[in-house]
Amino acid sequence: MQSQTKIFSHLVRDYMRATALAVPVTATVADVVGRMTAEKASSALVADGDGRLIGIVTEQDVTRRIALRCTGNEPVRAVMTAPVQTLHAEDYLYTAIARMRRFGWRHMPVVDVAGRPVGEILLHDALAVASEHIIRQIERITHEGSLDGLREVKAAQVSVAMDLLRDNVPAPEIQTLLTQINRDIHRRIIEAALAAMAEEGWGTPPVPFALIIMGSGGRGENFLLPDQDNGFILDDYPDADHGRVDGFFIELAERMTRDLNAVGFPFCRGYVMATNPLWRKSRTQWRDQLRIWGRRRSTIAIQLADIFFDFSPGYGRADFVHELRRRATAMAARSPAFLQAMEQELHEYGVALGWFGRFVTEKEKPEHKGKINLKHAGTLPLVGSVRLLALRNEVVETATLARLHALHDKGVLDHDDYDYLRGAFNHITFLLLRQQLHDFEAGRTVSNYVHPDDLSERERDMLVDSFKAIDALQKRVHAEFTAEVF
Repeated sequence: MQSQTKIFSHLVRDYMRATALAVPVTATVADVVGRMTAEKASSALVADGDGRLIGIVTEQDVTRRIALRCTGNEPVRAVMTAPVQTLHAEDYLYTAIARMRRFGWRHMPVVDVAGRPVGEILLHDALAVASEHIIRQIERITHEGSLDGLREVKAAQVSVAMDLLRDNVPAPEIQTLLTQINRDIHRRIIEAALAAMAEEGWGTPPVPFALIIMGSGGRGENFLLPDQDNGFILDDYPDADHGRVDGFFIELAERMTRDLNAVGFPFCRGYVMATNPLWRKSRTQWRDQLRIWGRRRSTIAIQLADIFFDFSPGYGRADFVHELRRRATAMAARSPAFLQAMEQELHEYGVALGWFGRFVTEKEKPEHKGKINLKHAGTLPLVGSVRLLALRNEVVETATLARLHALHDKGVLDHDDYDYLRGAFNHITFLLLRQQLHDFEAGRTVSNYVHPDDLSERERDMLVDSFKAIDALQKRVHAEFTAEVF
């Protein structure tokens, strides 16, 4: 029997129905009602000339609005509900359950990245795979409302992660879920800030925009307590409007980062946040920034670019983010000197493995003496080395496992290397996540340190093999990017 906690790794695409009724915006009310009746559909999705979803007509609309007020000749635009709350096929099933229960909906449209309808999901289909316990967990991690409510969401993450780890769900899948919950918190904080700004007279955003999330959040690899790494991409606007446009987004950024800090995302110590003009730019300014980074290979420029290259959409115009991702990947692939400089920064980090396969442990910090920093001496050199190979080979994915898979498909990694590195990532992230959960449960400061004595003999052997695979990858990358053997 499949574990109930698996629902947190199920996707909307696995449960959606691809039979949603779609009608053009040029249709009349009579046309829509006729098609709904003929096809026994409980709703009709209204699409514009490009096929993008712009509205919905439901059975309730028919009984409450259309039957009493319309002759049938009116355009469907006059009676449809808009804008429409939608889901994507790659969204988690639990988010669909939470939204439909919260708003009392029986179904939600599913759209592709361009906003075109591809199906719908029904509440009873989704609930069929969830127990009462899981529903309570879902409600905890999708709590709407105040900052106190969002703090509860952060706390509930730990409980869900513990359940999943006990259920033998792979650590990278749990990281993806934690990241999804965190992105949902970002979304709700931005929406609350925009609503408050509108009420206070700021109006609506002067141009379309997107939030980007960088670092582990951009890779979908969050652990328990990530800090903030975010930025804005703004649509282009005339220079004469800069004061008005940028003023709006400065205010939004300040509210967003303040509230994120309040619910459990600490301010970034390196100031990698949308409140910093370096991380708040128009689309053209971002393109110019890429060119500057490609030409100027100073230490600061390389460090900033290294933070940037794992960015992913967090809110708003995802197409702006995908466009910038393509440009950034192409720039890096065309700039071997830039990648070489990035490798030199990464080369300072090595695995925690010394002579004869012995672990190198912490000696400077008394509170962690004898422990291994699995981030600095494990995931960081692995993630960084894989990132460099991915950029050189124009791989647009950001998640480490997805990058490994793409590099294997391209023939950059043979089957053995791919298998060892994938296993290393899985094992180290498991050990890290388990330790963080134990720290949290015991009331200790959550860190990246693990004591070798707390591992089983098999886990220690696997960790040695993982470090050896990462070390071999680092040496290969160093040789290929610098032409230096050592």
